[in-house]
Amino acid sequence: MTMRSICFAILLTLWGFYAGAIERSQTVVYINGEKYYVHTVRAGETLYGLAKCYGVSEQVIQKSNPSLTEGLKTDANIRIPYLSNGKEGNLSPKKLRKTFDQHYVSKGETLYAISRRYEIPIATLMADNADLDPTHLKLGQRILIRKKQIGTESEAGALKQWEDYRNTLNSVSDSVAYHIVQAGETFYSLSRRFGISELELGNLNNGLKAEDLKAGAMLRVPNIEAQAKSIAHEQPLIDSTTTRSGVQLEFRALPTNKPLKVALLLPMSDNGKLSENYMEFYQGFLLGLDSVKMRNGYSVDLTLYDTRRSADNVKQIIESPQFAGTQLIVGPVYEEELQPVIRYAEKYEIPVVSPLANITRTNSDALFQMAPLPTDKYEKVATLLEGKQITLIYAEKIDKTFEKEMLALLGERKYNRFDYRYEHHLVHNDNNEKKKSSTSDLSPLLENQEDNLFIIMASDEIEVDRILAALASADTNITARGRTAPRYVVLGNTKWNRYTNIDRAMFFKNRVIFTSTYHAKRDAATIVAFDAAYLQSFGALPTLYSYRGYDAAAIFCPAMYNDIEYNMEGKRYTPLQTTYLFKKQDGRDNHINRNWTQVRYNKDYTITLD
Repeated sequence: MTMRSICFAILLTLWGFYAGAIERSQTVVYINGEKYYVHTVRAGETLYGLAKCYGVSEQVIQKSNPSLTEGLKTDANIRIPYLSNGKEGNLSPKKLRKTFDQHYVSKGETLYAISRRYEIPIATLMADNADLDPTHLKLGQRILIRKKQIGTESEAGALKQWEDYRNTLNSVSDSVAYHIVQAGETFYSLSRRFGISELELGNLNNGLKAEDLKAGAMLRVPNIEAQAKSIAHEQPLIDSTTTRSGVQLEFRALPTNKPLKVALLLPMSDNGKLSENYMEFYQGFLLGLDSVKMRNGYSVDLTLYDTRRSADNVKQIIESPQFAGTQLIVGPVYEEELQPVIRYAEKYEIPVVSPLANITRTNSDALFQMAPLPTDKYEKVATLLEGKQITLIYAEKIDKTFEKEMLALLGERKYNRFDYRYEHHLVHNDNNEKKKSSTSDLSPLLENQEDNLFIIMASDEIEVDRILAALASADTNITARGRTAPRYVVLGNTKWNRYTNIDRAMFFKNRVIFTSTYHAKRDAATIVAFDAAYLQSFGALPTLYSYRGYDAAAIFCPAMYNDIEYNMEGKRYTPLQTTYLFKKQDGRDNHINRNWTQVRYNKDYTITLD
């Protein structure tokens, strides 16, 4: 055999090995009425191997994935047409009745709602109903409900599966995205949010009517920009060496009868897509201007500029004739865009407001930063640690960023560690000794006379919810036995506020304390009034971006007529609920918000802000 023949044989062997090593995905979705596997490409996989594994031709896979003209990419999700194995539906009527209950879909009912009704995993419903399209249930459609699985799934688990299915769809969908309807959302608010008419929204979803919209439904919507990343984690791209560091500016208050010219610089678009977050900021800013006019009678001339997240574009804006005469600049958002703005502001001695970012490299007396200084957070939290017995509660999945932050905060302080592992409540019913040693029983952490502080390191939403529930249960059980009520608080991770499945009652029962850049208590009078005005104006509930936009307008526009003359130093501003206190940091010229909000959830179901 020649060397060429040997090499060719080896290649064929390896090719066959890789094809054989491919595992068929268990993830199945419906797109436009067609059923697909969603396969995540692994290193070394080939189109030939995928075709062999799934029993379809290479051409079929390519047709389903136009992006494959550029070749397979590792970790990319692709869709592969689903071929029935012919095994579904071969149960006898007797076996069918013994194994399944039957459910018939009612008007507007969703698969998520059916899952919650029977407390059964969505994955089980999909596996047992081969032709079930989760996003398009039909009125009267029969759904098989596996009897042995009834009562086995929690609300949090069902919602996670529903969201996972949505995320999987979005990973392989082209022209549309998928959105899960939240409580309070309407056809009107959704159409406004995604920039289409109510008729278009209905047409995208098989003629769905506004009156049939239900929370938990999964809708097809235009594929607009995803949620922007947290600005706090973004690093500036350029150093600032051209600002007049150390030069003190002299701001002049405007006469009360003179209009204020304001420039609002936001990255409203990126690659032609509208940024939802900054639209919400802009809308909040507009309501702030309404408040300024109503309360103070000041006239404001506002111009919105789209920076497109480009320093060059910002420079063009600053040099445009329209920008001339600007007296207050709010934005830009990102530090790499600040340089031309700061130079302009220092030249004409006008203030620049950075509304969201923590500025690390730019130094100027013209700059006001609304985001609080990160180092001030440590001082705020450190007061909670004094005199406490500290226990760090770990789970299988850890929030590494939060852990690093907390360990830095603790420094040389002593602390205990507890490794939590969830176990079903029935596991230890017959064995009290095992129950006492259970890693899901947190009673031992509370059976002391100390003032306890618990820090939960878990990153998984369900694990956080379980740990909080376990603490509350242990507290209740100890107190019910007539023993001294445990004394403890939980230092919360602000990410929990973005979780949708945590039982908020657990925050009160466990005396959770958050240290946050912003807080808006929905039932507070000021927030209720703002929410109502925002909903009436824009057809949706406000977000934290909306609140911050309002605060920026409500603080700085009136200040231009008085407080700006003394740099707003030392005065507390509370437009809604969050307080701002602007001071200079040692060695820097920037005016920085030095106030972190401490939010305490009390056992009597009240919230205290510090």
